[in-house]
Amino acid sequence: MTWKRFSYALFLGTVLSLAACNNEEKKAEPETPATAKEPKIKEDNVSYTGDNISMNGFVAYDENKEGPRPGVIIVPEWWGLNDYPKERARQLAALGYIAIAIDMYGNGKIADNPDSAGKYATPFYQDPKMSQRRFDAALAKLKSYSQTDTSKIAAIGYCFGGAQVLNMARLGENLKGVVSFHGNLMGVPADKNTLKAAILVCHGAADPFVPAAEVGKFKKEMDAVGANYTFKAYENATHAFTNPASTENGKKFNLPIAYNAAADSASWQDMKAFFGKIFQ
Repeated sequence: MTWKRFSYALFLGTVLSLAACNNEEKKAEPETPATAKEPKIKEDNVSYTGDNISMNGFVAYDENKEGPRPGVIIVPEWWGLNDYPKERARQLAALGYIAIAIDMYGNGKIADNPDSAGKYATPFYQDPKMSQRRFDAALAKLKSYSQTDTSKIAAIGYCFGGAQVLNMARLGENLKGVVSFHGNLMGVPADKNTLKAAILVCHGAADPFVPAAEVGKFKKEMDAVGANYTFKAYENATHAFTNPASTENGKKFNLPIAYNAAADSASWQDMKAFFGKIFQ
């Protein structure tokens, strides 16, 4: 073989070898996983009846998520079903749940001042069974959605709503768990044969409406019945710490309430971790 032919053969072999290597490298590259669909939040303004009254509700879920998913009931602050619990429903939908923000007062009644709010809320503290009847009506509405995994339901509540969901747990509602955000802690006496739900309490350590004595009584009550509960206290957080409107409302109505971004974020993360456990 002449030198020219040898050089050409060597060159051709090198090219073919490199091409083969490149082809192998391409084959070895992992396939790009399919991109998950962005949440597409469906919102429904619904009505339902219970306790001989008509109530409104706000349902949110991700249309792009397939199949049933855990459901969450949201019981609002004493202001009623305003924009705040609806926004929480949207946030829960974005996390993959179906959520319903509920109307405890009936007929879409909303308070715009503390006097009205107190007037609307007081009967529910006096008659927890009335709360349960209205809660059950909302629960039935949530379960009517094909997107709801009816075996995995939880409830969260804010302030007044926090007290209500704790009472629902004490009254034996068939829930996986309840979360109280800056809610009052005392209510229906707990019974170890009735309380089934896991409990997460997200409490503002500087909340003047829920003093240390009440916290101590609550923990003693839960321990006495062997409740599955977790108590979280957030430093420097006062009452209504999760609601961005609280600071302005506190100034407007001379109330010791204020928004605390750090406590809001931390308590939301604690709720997410709690749901991760109870919905397994």
